[in-house]
Amino acid sequence: MALQIFLELGLIGAVVGFMAGLLGLGGGLMMVPVLTYLLSNMGVSQDLSIKMAIVTSMSTILFTSISSLRTHHRLGAVRWDLVKGLAPGIVLGSAVASLWIFVEIKGTTLAILFGVFVAYSAFQMFMDKKPKPSRQMPGFAGQLGMGGFIGMLSGLVGAGGAFVSVPLMMWCNVAIHNAIGTSAALGFPIALANVTGFVISGMKLDNLPPGAFGYIWVPGMLVIACFSVVTAPFGARAAHRLPVKKLKQVFSFFLVFLAAYMFNKGMSMV
Repeated sequence: MALQIFLELGLIGAVVGFMAGLLGLGGGLMMVPVLTYLLSNMGVSQDLSIKMAIVTSMSTILFTSISSLRTHHRLGAVRWDLVKGLAPGIVLGSAVASLWIFVEIKGTTLAILFGVFVAYSAFQMFMDKKPKPSRQMPGFAGQLGMGGFIGMLSGLVGAGGAFVSVPLMMWCNVAIHNAIGTSAALGFPIALANVTGFVISGMKLDNLPPGAFGYIWVPGMLVIACFSVVTAPFGARAAHRLPVKKLKQVFSFFLVFLAAYMFNKGMSMV
C-alpha cells in the first residue's frame, strides 16, 4: 500500500472514530465517499467501487461500534431495553439487504440512494423539530419493524444506522445522549449481520483489486479500524460535554457535504 493512501485512510479512520463516539455514527456516511474515491483511483470500476466502499465501510463498524459503545455504557447513555427491542428487526433487515437487494441493485442507484437519505437526515437534524410530548417508542411489533427498516437501509448505504436510528428515537422523545449511546450499541449487530451477508454474496466476484475479500477491501478496513478505535472514546466523552443543539449542528454540517458528493457521483454515472 502506498504511503499516501495509508495516510489518507489513517486520517479518515481517526475522524470516523471520533465522530462515531460523538454522534453514535459508525462512520459510513463519511467513509463511503472517501473509499469510493480511493478505489476509483485504483482502477476499480465505478459500479464495483461504490459497492466495495459501502461494504468496507460497514466492516469497520464492527470495531468502531465496540470502542464507542464501551464509553457510552460507562456513562450510562445506552438504553439496553431499546437495543433488545430493535436488534431482532435489524438482523432481519440486514439479511434482506446484504443477501438480496445489494447484489441486484446497481452502484449508481446505491450512490443516489445514499445521497438522498443522508440529505434528509441532515435536514431533519438542522430543523430541530420537536416531537409531540406524548409520543413514545412503539411496542415490540413497532420496534421490530423499525429495526428492520434501520438494518436494511444501513446495509444499502454502508452506515451504522445512526443517521436513521438517532432521528427516529428522538422523534419518539428519547433524549439525544441516550439516542446516540443506543445507536452506538446497535452499530455492532447492524455491521455483523450485514458483513456476514456481504461475504457470502461477494464470494464469486471477479476483477477485484489486491487485498479484496469479496466486497471487502481488507487493507482499507484494517487501517481505518486501527485509527478509529483509538479516537472513538474521545468522541464519546465529548458527546456528554456538548449541548444538544451543537450536536445536531455538527451532525447536519457533515451530512450535507457528503450527501452532495455521493448524489453527484451517482448522477454522473447515469
